[in-house]
Amino acid sequence: MRKIGKYEFTNKTTAQSKINAFAETNHIFIELGNIVITPGDYDEEGNEISAPVLSEMYHVDVLWKGLEPIDPEAETLQYTHPEGWADYAADVNDNGVHSFMGLDYQQYKF
Repeated sequence: MRKIGKYEFTNKTTAQSKINAFAETNHIFIELGNIVITPGDYDEEGNEISAPVLSEMYHVDVLWKGLEPIDPEAETLQYTHPEGWADYAADVNDNGVHSFMGLDYQQYKF
């Protein structure tokens, strides 16, 4: 089963240590870094009037593949974040700033 997780870490080092634990898997990790919260403002010539505001958190999107359901015998299968990832989970109301191959985050999120 495919599931999409969106995660926020306090820094890049923490994010990369979590990602490195899954180095030999088929999961797809996209490091978005400090994403733009508020776009910058520019004049007609492209000169910056006000700088964009970036998130203080380091963002990572993951397409988890082949996760095992919590209860494989259940009528409706449910899944959970891999161990240690739920603490960093973020939820967004739409697809956020990134999506995987057109997959709708709202349909594939945990």
